Amino acid sequence: MQDTMKFSLPRENAKTPSEVIMTVYQAMKEKGYDPINQIVGYLISGDPTYITSHNNARFLMSRLERDELLEEFIAYYVHSHDVEEKPE
Repeated sequence: MQDTMKFSLPRENAKTPSEVIMTVYQAMKEKGYDPINQIVGYLISGDPTYITSHNNARFLMSRLERDELLEEFIAYYVHSHDVEEKPE
């Protein structure tokens, strides 16, 4: 057998950035942390210890780039506050 064989692990439960954020948020609440402050600390510093390892939250968060997370937050904020301008 001299042919190269391709091996790939199945992607288990690939989560969207918004699903990761909500999973991490819930894990932080369950552990008694202030999720908003902890996530902001992580986004500013890049230090993964701001995120609990409870329910695999730290691993999930580390799978995303911080700029992806910021993009998700900004997009959600803008879309939830999008008010069409009224003509004057």
